[in-house]
Amino acid sequence: MTDKQFNKWFSTILMALMVVVIVITTAFKLQQPDARVLMLIIAALGSVMGVASTVLSANGIIWTFIFGILDVTFCCIVAADNEIWGNFALHLFYFLPMQFVGIWQWRKRGAVGTKSEVKARRFTPRQWAITVASVLAGLAAVYFILVQIKLGTVGPEFSRSQVFFDAAVTTFNIAGQILMSLAFYEQWYLWILVNISSIFLWGGTMMSSAASSYTIVMFIKYCFYLVNSLNGLRIWYKLSKPDSSLRSE
Repeated sequence: MTDKQFNKWFSTILMALMVVVIVITTAFKLQQPDARVLMLIIAALGSVMGVASTVLSANGIIWTFIFGILDVTFCCIVAADNEIWGNFALHLFYFLPMQFVGIWQWRKRGAVGTKSEVKARRFTPRQWAITVASVLAGLAAVYFILVQIKLGTVGPEFSRSQVFFDAAVTTFNIAGQILMSLAFYEQWYLWILVNISSIFLWGGTMMSSAASSYTIVMFIKYCFYLVNSLNGLRIWYKLSKPDSSLRSE
């Protein structure tokens, strides 16, 4: 089996499993007396759009940004409903406009339609140092801001671990989106961190807030994202090689 055949089957199976799991989970949650029907449907649709976007991104296909616009919109609604304001601001004021930036940048790097993959590139040592320093500084700044917001709204009684994961998701997403738009292979290290942090963030929210039963859908989505990001790391390692056999010239 060639790489392209493997990627096609992997992407198809991942999408099919995601849809099946989301449909089953949503149907089960809808049977509960305290089910919030609209939010369950929004979370489910957003999850499917998000997985489609990440699968296309892993394969270097520009249509990732079209599904990304839908995913970002649904994520804004879910995050606001759970008062995860760092995640909400990230999606509305950063992720949404960056979808259009990504379309522009990827077209410049050879990704057109569904036939041509983006021409990926890799960090220099200097770019590695700048990125690591910037991400760590950003994480500290975002965490401090979110803690101050929580202190001003709910007082000292809040989960600092949840705030940390909210800050981590926000910071890693910002950096990852920049690297994604500029077609750097190293973006996938950040997406892996994003997905692990998101699993902890939504898992904690799911356990602590019985009223937000639909958050299990978000938890499941990021589990699928993590699997896809590991495959994306593998694919983009090859796409970033000058003699990549995966890339259509």
